[in-house]
Amino acid sequence: MKQGIRIGLVALACVAGTAALAQKIGDVSTAFQWVGPNHKIVVEAYDDPLVQGVTCYVSRARTGGIKGGLGLAEDRAEASIACRQVGPVHFSEPLRREDEVFSERMSILFKRLRVVRMVDAPRNTLVYLTYSEKLIDGSPQNAITAVPIDRATPIPLKP
Repeated sequence: MKQGIRIGLVALACVAGTAALAQKIGDVSTAFQWVGPNHKIVVEAYDDPLVQGVTCYVSRARTGGIKGGLGLAEDRAEASIACRQVGPVHFSEPLRREDEVFSERMSILFKRLRVVRMVDAPRNTLVYLTYSEKLIDGSPQNAITAVPIDRATPIPLKP
């Protein structure tokens, strides 16, 4: 029994270790709330899990008030993204031409912020797109950024 629990905890730690975690860089208040936290714009950094040396900075609205404080509010769909080379680029494994890199909940149910990496092979460039997705109807609002990679470091692609 103890061994089963131990194996489960190790598996959970492995899964948690591979998840892309946001590092909060900062926030600014946009509207005062009498009860609960203020409405804010939050800036978070996400390191690309398969491309060492590339970090994406995402800014987005966070709803405050009572619902926001309890995690029950639905955040707005707008987000902005800027990805930059922050160190030497190294690829952990070959990349898919298009792959979801990050995903984070924006409401208690059904709404997610997504960041997708696309490879522009002819230009040796990584393109990152952010958008929100909702179970019934998503938002067409999106933001895009690109990180050119030095031609001396070709982007490895999965067949």
